[in-house]
Amino acid sequence: MAEPNTAEQIRQDFAPPQVPVEDAAREMEAFARGHHSEGRRVVLITSGGTKVPLESRTVRFLDNFSSGHRGAVSAEYFLQAGYAVIFLHRHRSMFPYSRRYAATNWLDVLQLHLPTDGSPRVEAEQSQLPGIVQILQDYKSMKQSGRLLPIEFSTLSDYLHLLLAAAQALSPLGSSAMFYLAAAVSDFYIPASEIPEHKIQSSSGPLQITMKMVPKMLSPLVKDWAPKAFVISFKLETDTEILIEKARKALATYRHQVVVANILDTRRAYVVVVTSTEETKLSVSQEEDHSGVEIEEKIIKDLTLRHTQFIEGTEVN
Repeated sequence: MAEPNTAEQIRQDFAPPQVPVEDAAREMEAFARGHHSEGRRVVLITSGGTKVPLESRTVRFLDNFSSGHRGAVSAEYFLQAGYAVIFLHRHRSMFPYSRRYAATNWLDVLQLHLPTDGSPRVEAEQSQLPGIVQILQDYKSMKQSGRLLPIEFSTLSDYLHLLLAAAQALSPLGSSAMFYLAAAVSDFYIPASEIPEHKIQSSSGPLQITMKMVPKMLSPLVKDWAPKAFVISFKLETDTEILIEKARKALATYRHQVVVANILDTRRAYVVVVTSTEETKLSVSQEEDHSGVEIEEKIIKDLTLRHTQFIEGTEVN
């Protein structure tokens, strides 16, 4: 049985999801089964932040700063490593391949041609899209391979329902399944039975909200939902003094395989891969950064090796 009431709490205590969870569940199950039958490993990447509505007819909500950068970049490197990827991402967060142009104003990049005879034509100014030819080739090749399944969420409720469905889809794959939990999930929520229906009125004076703690998904995921899978969580802190201690505490509490620990200010250039027996420091030098090396490339190289060891039944350092 799952950890007491966790799955049931998701179904009963949270607002109904705003996405078609049953359709997504069928897609994920078919995707995982198909690639597993071809001998391919499957990774679920969670990416971006979760929105917590403060009203049923939502005007206000609690959010976080996550752009989904790490998840989107990591998806590309997992695809390069031969994995099939379920990309569970926040609506409008960064997406693999197109993430390089997330800050691009496409109306400035596109050129409109209006010939006197024939149909209007739109072209892109390649000089404003560095590397676009290779990136477009890589994206088209990936699309043709059918190894990327994007699934969107917006609210915390969406995310929790979809994570449960993904775990059920990947559990039959055993140790060939990987969970790469990079999403920034809210720690607090308002139960569906307590959330106000209409917009909170400022005329009522200062707002006081009591929020409950979101149940930790790692414990039932590791123990019951997908007990044979290889699971990676992330620990983001602002204080270097407590980072490794917090990572080790998470490993001891949830009994999963890896915590990728990072500090907010240096998360794009330095992480520590923490396991039950080892701390592996990964970094990108200034020279590497200038040449386009990304820390996620090193993270995925490290984790795919550990996953191989995990599958083969050897000790994961």
